[in-house]
Amino acid sequence: MIVRLTQLDGKLPNLALMRLSAWHRALGDEVHYYRTASRGLFEPAYDKVYGSAIFDFSAEKVARFRSEFPEAIVGGTGSGSSVTVEDIVPGQFTALDYSHWPAFTASLGFTQRGCRFNCGFCVVPAKEGKPQVAATIADIWRGEPWPKHLHLLDNDFFGQPKTAWKARLSEVREGGFDVCFNQGVNVRVVTDEIAAELASVRFRDNEFKVRRLYTAWDSLGDEALFMRGVDRLKAAGIGLSAVLAYMLVGYDPAETWADIFHRFDAMVARKIKPYPMIYGDRTRRPPPGGLAVPPHLRLMDFQRWVVTAIYRKVAFADYGIVPAPAADSAQLEMAL
Repeated sequence: MIVRLTQLDGKLPNLALMRLSAWHRALGDEVHYYRTASRGLFEPAYDKVYGSAIFDFSAEKVARFRSEFPEAIVGGTGSGSSVTVEDIVPGQFTALDYSHWPAFTASLGFTQRGCRFNCGFCVVPAKEGKPQVAATIADIWRGEPWPKHLHLLDNDFFGQPKTAWKARLSEVREGGFDVCFNQGVNVRVVTDEIAAELASVRFRDNEFKVRRLYTAWDSLGDEALFMRGVDRLKAAGIGLSAVLAYMLVGYDPAETWADIFHRFDAMVARKIKPYPMIYGDRTRRPPPGGLAVPPHLRLMDFQRWVVTAIYRKVAFADYGIVPAPAADSAQLEMAL
C-alpha cells in the first residue's frame, strides 16, 4: 500500500504517526509524511491516509484536510474524533519510526498513561483512565548514537505507583539523562520527597538548552496548593526562575482580567515564568473586574504579550499601542 501520514499541528514529532509509520513499514508499505492539509500536485494516489491534530485551534486545518482527503482516518484531541492509534496498530507493536523528523535527536515516550484527576478541560482521564505504568527509560531511549535526551509526555508522572516513578528517576540519574517533563509536573501534589527527587535530575526545556521544569496553575482557587508546591521546590534547591507554569485562561466563564492578573502577577513576583494557554475563544474579552484594561484587548493579545516577554517593557494597557514584536508561531505552539 501507499500511505500518507499528515501532522496537522504540533512542534514535536507526533507519537501516533510515528507508530503508524513503523507499523506500515513493517508490513512493507510505502509511507509518505506531510505537514500540509492540501494535496500536492505530484502526490500519488493513496491506499491509506491518516491525519493527526492536537489543538482545537487547528479545526479549520482539519476541515480542509478532510475535504481534500474524505477517506482519511483523523485522530488526536484536536480532531473531534475518538479514533486512536490503538484502534489500528496491535497493542504489542510499540516500535516508533523517527525517520520523518531527521532534525529531532531526542527520544520520545511515556513512562505512564492516564491521570488521577478529572479536570473539566482535559480529555486525558476519559481517553486513558487512571494512571498506569507504560515504559521504562530503557524502553524509551533510542540508544547509541542518539543523545541521552528524553521527552517524557506523561500527564501525571507522579500518579503512577511510587515504586515506579522512583525507579524511573533512578534510571534517569544513573543513566546520565537530561529529561524534559513536557506536559508538566503537577505542583499541587508535590511533597518534600518529590521535590528532592526532582532536584536530583537534570530537567530541561523542550530544546534541552536550559534548566526548565514545567507545571501549571489553572485555577485561582488552587493558589494555596500551587504556592505550597513551589515553596517545596525552592526548599529542595530548585530556583523558581527555572519553573514555567502553564496558565489556563478562558475556561471559567466568570473569569475577569483581575482574576487573570492575580495569578500572573503572583508568578512574576516569584520569578516563575507564566505561559497562558487559552481555552475556547481566543478573541474573548474578559470583564475588567476592577482593572483598567482597554476593551479592545483579547485573551490572544494577553498570550502574545506574555509569551514574547514584552510584559517586561510594555504595560498590558499599552499593548497594541506601543509597537511590540509578533509572537513566533513555534512559541505559541508548545506541543504539548
